[in-house]
Parts: sequence; C-alpha cells; structure tokens
Amino acid sequence: MPQDSKQTRRRPKTHLLQGYEGEKLALLHLKGLGYRIICRNYRCPLGEIDIIAYHGGVLVFVEVKSRRSQAFGSPKHAITPAKQHKLSQVAWHYLQKHDLTEAKARFDVVTVSGSKGAPLFEVIENAFESTY
Repeated sequence: MPQDSKQTRRRPKTHLLQGYEGEKLALLHLKGLGYRIICRNYRCPLGEIDIIAYHGGVLVFVEVKSRRSQAFGSPKHAITPAKQHKLSQVAWHYLQKHDLTEAKARFDVVTVSGSKGAPLFEVIENAFESTY
C-alpha cells in the first residue's frame, strides 16, 4: 500500500514520556545512593529491564515504576507476579549472555511518585525472588 509523501511525526504517548522521565530521575537517585550503573534499558527477545547496576557487590536488576498520582494505586503494585516472571527471564538471559550465572544478584524496584515539586522515591531492595 503506498504511503503519502507527507508523513506526520507522531508524538510519544504521555505515559511513555512519564516512564522515561521517571527512569531518568530514578537513575540519578540510585547513583546518589551508591549504585554503579552498568546498563540502562537492557533489551532481549524476552523483554526489557530498566536498569542494571552494582550495589554493595551485588548485581541488581532494577524495575522503575512511576505515577503522577495515587489514583491507580501505588506504583509498586504494578509489579505483578507475571511481571516478576518476565523480569526474571530477562535477567537470566543477561546473566547467561555475560557469563555471570554464578554472580550474586537481586531485584530492586524503584517507585517515583508525584507530579509537582520534588518527586518522592521509594527503593525496595530485594523486592522479589527470581522465578526463572
């Protein structure tokens, strides 16, 4: 099917922009807490992990969730068992690809809340166990 010669640029959806901004803020917050960032937005055929870092000698897979308000509940409740399983699979892929299957690792969740003023952060270390 032919396309028009004038293609319109599509703007990213608001929730995607919010997610991107939330990840940037979380990244800065984690650096301030002593996390050493290794990778951002690691993608593989199984999915994506927002941030991979070292903290206290442990490899940390970080999922970031942000919300402007509590209207849809706390952002930490968005990490369902299905999401945990998906993150576990992606983490295992990363560990195998980088020959780190014996490394000590954990899953952290960072929530970013608020839309006005300074954002509120919650870092939940060892938020869930791997399910791969």
